[in-house]
Amino acid sequence: MAAGEQSHDVAECKQVDDGITRVFQLLGKRWTGPIVAVLTAGPAYFVSLRRAIPGISERMLSDRLTELAAAGLVVREVYEGPPLRVEYRLTEAGAALEPALSALGMWAKKYLCDGEQRGGC
Repeated sequence: MAAGEQSHDVAECKQVDDGITRVFQLLGKRWTGPIVAVLTAGPAYFVSLRRAIPGISERMLSDRLTELAAAGLVVREVYEGPPLRVEYRLTEAGAALEPALSALGMWAKKYLCDGEQRGGC
């Protein structure tokens, strides 16, 4: 071993928590966090969700809602029309994300003011 080098024991390295990995695999996808955040205020129809999240396409919204439903965070309810309406609401597990999302929002306001500025606004 060269001077100044230290041995590296892979077993001693810190590893990311499995729960954190699973959370960010789901909530780290683009648009997922904003969808859940909108739904924390209460159930919403598909068209209302689309209006509440500028820039999201219908296809992307549909895909993310399907993923959230498969993960047990969102329930989809169809109301026969006319017009046919589809409403989405958070499950108990989805609603339990509200404190974490609120804390992340406060953190972002403090540390990510304009996306470039760091360390307080």
